[in-house]
Parts: sequence; C-alpha cells; structure tokens
Amino acid sequence: MEIQRNGYLEQLILRKDNGMIKVITGIRRCGKSFLLFTIFKRYLLENGVNEDHIIEIALDGIENEELRDPKACYQYINDAMKDGGRYYLLLDEVQFMPRFEEVLNSLLRINKIDVYVTGSNSRFLSSDIVTEFRGRGDEVRIYPLSFSEFYSAYDGDYDDAWNEYMTYGGLPQTAVLRSERQKAEYLKNIFSNVYLKDVVERNHIQNSEELGTLVDILASAIGAPTNPTKISNTFASECRTSYTNKTISRHIDYLEEAFLISKANRYDIKGRKYIGANLKYYFTDVGLRNARLNFRQQEPTHIMENIVYNELLLRGYNVDVGIVDVYAKDKGGKRVHKQLEVDFVVNLESQRYYIQVAYDMTSEEKQAQEFNSLRNIPDSFKKIIIVGGTSKPWRNDEGFVIMGMKYFLLNSDSLEF
Repeated sequence: MEIQRNGYLEQLILRKDNGMIKVITGIRRCGKSFLLFTIFKRYLLENGVNEDHIIEIALDGIENEELRDPKACYQYINDAMKDGGRYYLLLDEVQFMPRFEEVLNSLLRINKIDVYVTGSNSRFLSSDIVTEFRGRGDEVRIYPLSFSEFYSAYDGDYDDAWNEYMTYGGLPQTAVLRSERQKAEYLKNIFSNVYLKDVVERNHIQNSEELGTLVDILASAIGAPTNPTKISNTFASECRTSYTNKTISRHIDYLEEAFLISKANRYDIKGRKYIGANLKYYFTDVGLRNARLNFRQQEPTHIMENIVYNELLLRGYNVDVGIVDVYAKDKGGKRVHKQLEVDFVVNLESQRYYIQVAYDMTSEEKQAQEFNSLRNIPDSFKKIIIVGGTSKPWRNDEGFVIMGMKYFLLNSDSLEF
C-alpha cells in the first residue's frame, strides 16, 4: 500500500532547479525518505531524468558510514557526476555528517547539480539554513500523515478511520500495521528507543528520567496553558525532585528541535500583542502522545484540538492561542475582569480566522462558552467553530460558521466556507 503525498511532491516540483538547497525537515519516521527516494525519484524518472543522473545517499545506513566524512562524501558526489548533464542529489539524514554545511555550500557552487537533503533535527537545519546557506536554503516541512492522507488509504468507513487516527495517529508505519497491539507496541518502542534516545544523545542529557517525566507532563497537558515554573512546581510536589526552570526550558527546546512537540504562543486579540507567560504545547503526532501515556488519557476534546492544530500547521497557517479581555458584573453587581480564550488565532498573509474546537456542543452551557469568546472579538474576521462528527458547514444567526470535523479535515479549503 502506497499512500500518496501529492501536496509535498508539488512543493518539491515547484522548487526543482531553483538554484537553492531543498531542505526537507520533520520528525523521524514521518515519511521524508519515502517522499524523496520513492515518490520524487519516480517523478524525476518519469520526466526524462536518467537513473545514473540521480545520486542517492542515505547517511543513517551502515552501508554509507564512510560517507559521513564530509571530504569523502564530497568526493563521492563529484566522482558520480560523469558528464556535463544535470544531476540530482538526494541526501538523507544529513545531520549524521559533521560540517555538512561546508559540503552543501561547496555543492552550491556547482551549477549542474540540484540538491535535496532531509534531516530530523531543526537546530541542525532550520537555523543553519539562514546562517550557513546565506538565503540559498529552501525548507519544506513534512508532517506525519494528515487525516485526509490516512483516510485515502484506509479500508473502512469514516467513523472507524477517525477513531483509529485519534488513537494511533499518522506515522506512516502505523497505517500499515494490522493489529492494534502491533500499532501500540510500535509507537511505544520508537518513542523510547528512537525519539527520546536521539534527544538524550544529541544534547548530552545526563538525567534521561527527568526528560521522560517532562514528556509525560506535557503529554498529559495538551491544550492546557503551562510554563517551566508550573512544571518545576509539579516536579517538586509530585516527584520530590529539583528540576530548575532553566533546565526545563532547555529540555522543551530540545523536544521542539526534534519536532516532537510544537508550541502555540498566547495572543491578546484586543491589545494586539503577544503574552509571554503560559504557552500551549501540542504533539506532532497524537499517536506518539497517546503511546507515551499507555493510551490511558484518551480525552477526545484535547486530542481533537491537537489534531486541528497540526492540520492548520501543515496547511501553512501561523497558529496562536487567542486571549480576549472582557469586563462583566458578578452576582453581587461588582465589575470584574475576565480573560476568555479562543482556541486558535489563524493567520496567512492578509487572512485571519478565529477558531474554536468543541467535541460536543449539544448543551446550552457549552454553546455559551464557545460563542462568548467569539462575540467579544472586536473585528470582522471569520469566526469558526469545529465540532465533532460529520455535520456539513452552516452559519448561525451571528454569522459564525459551524462545521463538523470530517468536513474540516477532508476539505483543504474548508476555512473558506
């Protein structure tokens, strides 16, 4: 079974032969290598590129261990270019090579080669794109399977597909494993033996147990505002250990750099400014999050919110958490200040959307909670509520768009309704 990833292929095609190094980033095991070595290579072959003009190097394989040496790798690439024709270099997991920036900068000076590299650590790649390649690095971020990609290859109806995706996420390997036990064991194993091991070894972390507990705390609190001070207090009260704010902040950065988690900043909508304290953290793949917690905390509201957040990111939006300051009277008639939350403030160029995510909005109390935040936003950008289920989009009397999760996920232009 091959799952098509046409959106990413189109991004690579648009960047082909543009004189820049195409840097394909994303969490390990999300399908970067398959995209490059299978899907994109097949495109090149079908469009007239000879196989001997495609140079493939996977640096994470033991068979290419000697090519992790930068001089040896550069020489190998040079020797592979036998004539003056156009060549395409597909270089996988480039972070395994020390001084890889020097190799790539040298290749930039060779006009006849078009370079594509993958990597699984943003500190080694995203920041270096700017500083080392002097504006000649072009990043393509790859995510685990979106629900739409997952569903396109799923043998079953929407409800079954949705329940499986909510539980086991979108890493490509989980989609092909047959039993629930296999999926669960796979996710638990790679979390401990691939992702966390990578973070510990790459950043020389001495106390891996602390890092594991930090991951558990973040996994338990998706969609909840938090900060290093709160987490440090949790360690002090529940674990009876000292884990300083500075160390926690640094370790969270490491998890972000490995693409395991993403943070959403809090934005004061009325004041038009960012609020530094209390960020929200979401997992790049909900299956990994669930596996870390042994599939115990399966709160559909928070998991659904995490999936919406990831979907918005892969569609290219900038996503923040919104705060709306309001003043109201309490039961005694006293004027009090409240902060209402908007799940997501979503921006792309001149477009903005305010989005609330509600798994179940059947009660009047829940409707009031979701609507009140949107009612107090003093502008006319579109306001959307995404609810669990399969309902088609509609507008209520206040102009708010209400749509089911199925419509949102399976229509890439769903926010335009």
